[in-house]
Amino acid sequence: MKTANRRRFLGLAAAAGAGAVLPLGGRPASASSLPDPTVWREFGTPLVPATGHGPLSGLNVAVKDLFAVQGHRVGAGNPVWLAESRPQATTAAAVAALLAAGADVVGLARTDEFAYSLAGTNGHYGTPPNPAAPDRISGGSTSGPASAVALGQADIGLGTDTGGSIRIPSSYQGLYGIRPSHGAIDTTGLLPLAPSFDTVGWIARDADTLRAAGRVLLPRATGPAPSAAVFSQEIVDVADTEVSASVRRALAGWRGAADLPHLGTVRFDAGVLPGWVRAFQTKQGVEAWQHLGPWVSRHWDSLNPDVRSRFEAASRYTPADLAAAERVLREARTRVDDLLGDRILLLPSASSVAPTRKEAAIGGPAIEQTRAQTFQLTCLAGLSGRCAVSVPIRSRTAPVGLCLVGPQGSDRHVLDLAARVSAAL
Repeated sequence: MKTANRRRFLGLAAAAGAGAVLPLGGRPASASSLPDPTVWREFGTPLVPATGHGPLSGLNVAVKDLFAVQGHRVGAGNPVWLAESRPQATTAAAVAALLAAGADVVGLARTDEFAYSLAGTNGHYGTPPNPAAPDRISGGSTSGPASAVALGQADIGLGTDTGGSIRIPSSYQGLYGIRPSHGAIDTTGLLPLAPSFDTVGWIARDADTLRAAGRVLLPRATGPAPSAAVFSQEIVDVADTEVSASVRRALAGWRGAADLPHLGTVRFDAGVLPGWVRAFQTKQGVEAWQHLGPWVSRHWDSLNPDVRSRFEAASRYTPADLAAAERVLREARTRVDDLLGDRILLLPSASSVAPTRKEAAIGGPAIEQTRAQTFQLTCLAGLSGRCAVSVPIRSRTAPVGLCLVGPQGSDRHVLDLAARVSAAL
């Protein structure tokens, strides 16, 4: 409880007394002393104290409500799942590592249902705020941790990124976020969605805090630092006009910065991206149905319309669909590896600024169109297993993120580079 942000946040719970735990679990907050229930399911002062002292002492963590925390239930963004859950006997490996490094867990923060969305618009609990653009959505599915960090109520937001669930809320809210190399961080104690793509990631307000958490969670880099960066104009142009213009300005600034790697260009046929997205989503859907289908098939009416439609599609995939998708994914990964080698790819973190709350009807056409377009950008790291770090850049109306996609195993190097990019741009 050493930071000013923590003192401000814990003041919200003063009436509950030191060490108090306030479960929110779908119950609307009726008193001003309670935190925003669109952000938090449970919080405490702290909820779980640090188990050791180390580089994260004095920092606090908002944990996405998909991770096991001993003595607490996993809610997964669905009130029926929460009601049927039991307190966890152990704590997820990533959470335990942060606690051992000195961080306190201040609370369990909201997620889109089962992490099967990118918007943050949970119909059960509401849409968490976006302090950087109050009229716009927060982004998901790491929606609660991202908003907690943006509000100054947590220093680190621990979440997951399967198809963009760290990078999108980071981009929408002007935060720093990392999707690590696939398999770099132990997922024990995490409720799975699609293990072939699931990663444990995190969000922070500044590059130094993002990097500090990386020194705790990430293995040491297994290869040399990437010596060059590249971008593809065809990939940048997948984004809308406002985002692509912001990224081009950032790229021009990159070229003028002495402390950043050489920036080159590559040609890429962006016409293949919709097919790659379909293959990604097919394999994701097959695995989601394998892990969650037995429960979902008994609780269809508990799901929000957008998530229900995805599970309905997932339930219909056949072995032939999966085999075809895996062929496309193998070809796509080979093509990405051949294109990039050990270079870093720069691209937009999301295809647009955050849609407005008015546009963001759950499952509505604006959200679905944005999701489809953004997936063309986020799938590149997901299908190749590469690490990806989102860095906020200047824009004219609302936050925009520049994504640095690095080779597998280069996570620490890319986090170091992100800090230099932050200083330069």
